[in-house]
Amino acid sequence: MAIGKRNGIMIMLAAATLAGCTVGQGGESDTTVVAQQPPAAAAPVDTAPAAPQPTREMQIEVDLAARKLYVLREEQRLAEYGVAVGSEKWPTQTGEWNITQVVWNPEWVPPRDESWTEDKEGKQPGDPDNPLGRVQLIYDPPRTIHGTNEPASIGKAVSHGSIRMTNATAIELAKRVMEVAGAGKDEAWYDRVQGNRGEKVIVDLPSPVPIRVR
Repeated sequence: MAIGKRNGIMIMLAAATLAGCTVGQGGESDTTVVAQQPPAAAAPVDTAPAAPQPTREMQIEVDLAARKLYVLREEQRLAEYGVAVGSEKWPTQTGEWNITQVVWNPEWVPPRDESWTEDKEGKQPGDPDNPLGRVQLIYDPPRTIHGTNEPASIGKAVSHGSIRMTNATAIELAKRVMEVAGAGKDEAWYDRVQGNRGEKVIVDLPSPVPIRVR
């Protein structure tokens, strides 16, 4: 084979290779096209915040028959308070929940899906006739633990399902719960919210406090 002819063939083969082709037996080029696959979609990232974990430092237990509320730590009683509970017609529900909020100077909004509130009007924070008193602990709305403007009802089964405490003991319990749940405040803060009865203040608890009603 002449050197010039051989060099020409080699140049053709190199060009075909660079172009992504192969030379077949018959001298014709067979082009192979490789489809580009789209990059795999990234797995979705769950950005939802984790649910707060209940504290293990405190548990609340309510004994409906004894009309007592107990503050516990690992089954050891740290304190107990007298309470009023639901009447026979509107009993307090039994079960287990978590206290997730403390509301200072709560407003009372009558639950419209209950017959006993048909003719009731709401009460603003600080209203002397506000049935929620000075502070409210939220665990199973509309049933809550709260102060009362009827302290003589403590020890009786007369509420509409919620758990009543005197204002003084409800305030004491609220402070205990906030402290152990990671939302504690200094005394100046408590003095301010109690001194301004018309201001509703909601405190979310970073670590909910377990409550059992039995």
